[in-house]
Amino acid sequence: MTCIEASDIMFIWLNHDLEKPQITDLTTEFLKPDHDNTTRAKATEPKSMFDRLRDEISSYVDRDPAVRSAAEVIFTYPGFHALLWHRVSHRLYRAKWYTFARIVSALSRWFTGIEIHPGATIGKRLFIDHGTGVVIGETAEIGDDVTLYQGVTLGGTTLEKGKRHPTLEDNVIVGSGAQVLGPFTIGKNARIGANSVVLKEVPPCATVIGIPGRIVKTAELRDGKCFDAYGTPVKEMEDAEAALVTELHTSLQELQIRIAELEDKLAAQQKTDPSEKV
Repeated sequence: MTCIEASDIMFIWLNHDLEKPQITDLTTEFLKPDHDNTTRAKATEPKSMFDRLRDEISSYVDRDPAVRSAAEVIFTYPGFHALLWHRVSHRLYRAKWYTFARIVSALSRWFTGIEIHPGATIGKRLFIDHGTGVVIGETAEIGDDVTLYQGVTLGGTTLEKGKRHPTLEDNVIVGSGAQVLGPFTIGKNARIGANSVVLKEVPPCATVIGIPGRIVKTAELRDGKCFDAYGTPVKEMEDAEAALVTELHTSLQELQIRIAELEDKLAAQQKTDPSEKV
């Protein structure tokens, strides 16, 4: 029995109730085909453990075009495995079995390369793509349908107890290598570009890039189905620095034209009155 299988059994045991299907139905439930690769409607909440897990698997199918089947997600995706481990460690943490929770978390890090503190609060359908190097701190809070890429850190900037890690609201996308540091909120539908360092609150529907992070685009309304790989809308985003350089170049051209006009006027005056000196 592998460690992943053992974690799955622990997860099932911790979530067991009499209304859930028998364990013998596990493979059938997981491997039911799902050919709809668009974002699924979330009007109704999953009723059983198997429904919840199928919902998580479907989120990977929806957001990763490389996925060919649910079986690929179950057996080969470290982000999905890390979430299963975290469900176990988080329950142990809430039960105040802190040492056991940290042991499970450490095992998860060793086998997946993803470090999620047992105290972190994670919503539904978190998609961790690739996953290597992702770090999620103890007081971090993650909403529903959030996407994290490899190398993302949701970290703190203080040694004091209490809230010290960020809160990501629903539908946030954080690009690879981005560092989100501090106890502030990233608003719904916000996008954090790859390798950005975010140190302050981000409003809903905003796009942030750079070090330190700066807002380069804010949309008034997004439908929630928009998806930008690595949090970077390359087809629609205008580079703020390029726009500034263009503006400065235009201003310089206007000044040069104005100086030329003044020189022409001065030359004309000197011709009409040769005795006048500058």
